[in-house]
Amino acid sequence: MKPTGTMRTSRTAVVTLLLAIAARAADLKPETVSAWEEYVKGKNVAAKSFVNAPIVVADSDSWAALRSGKVLVAPAGANIPRRVPSGLVHDWIGTAFIPNATIPQVLAAVRDYDRYKNVCRPGVVDSRTCLTAEDEDQFSLVLINKALLVKKALEGDYRATYFRLDDHRWYSIAESTRLQEIEGFGGADTHLLPDGEGTGLIWRAHSISRYEERDGGVVIQFEALVLSRDVPAALRWMIDPTIRRVSRESIQLSLQQTRDAVQSNLAVASAH
Repeated sequence: MKPTGTMRTSRTAVVTLLLAIAARAADLKPETVSAWEEYVKGKNVAAKSFVNAPIVVADSDSWAALRSGKVLVAPAGANIPRRVPSGLVHDWIGTAFIPNATIPQVLAAVRDYDRYKNVCRPGVVDSRTCLTAEDEDQFSLVLINKALLVKKALEGDYRATYFRLDDHRWYSIAESTRLQEIEGFGGADTHLLPDGEGTGLIWRAHSISRYEERDGGVVIQFEALVLSRDVPAALRWMIDPTIRRVSRESIQLSLQQTRDAVQSNLAVASAH
């Protein structure tokens, strides 16, 4: 169905509003950070109980969809994104199945941070492993964020910790330790803005990933939490659907790229 004149006008209005919002500075406030830290703390406490349980797939139809290659994504609860003082907490859960893989093979791809710039394009334009240990890694990424239809770049440092539950189940917790917006990315005057300054499209990031080996492959369940700026109350009815769509698509793409990286490694290994 071709968009009508009214639909085109509505889309143009949304784009114009998003561009106007994203162009304005939105410095990170202490009360926003406090609300984010409290939310993440609650998630980490809850994780200590649910990571010990098997990954639950809603029904046989959902399991069949996973086996066929579909990535299932849903908000982690009601009222997502959740509003906090001067900010939004985005919290989405995605589930994917990687056939013919083992957890060590999946983790080998997940922990190959140097390759992120190759397998996670166009969102990741640079990546580097900073430190690796048996159960903790540190790495850096440069991200291009087009979440609100404007091109913004972020440079960040991250820490990921991995936990083995048994031979068939692992989980990991990852968090940003530094995120700085890059002003004028790609131009002659490229420079980093101080932490917490800029447009506020992404201020903080945190994730909880679960890996379960079963049924001839590995099920990955990935919960991604992101803190961003809020949008004006009068515009939420128009902009919130776009925010939710972008969040869903970002989780889907991330899991698809992980699956592609694992399968690429398996193909190379089988060729030798």
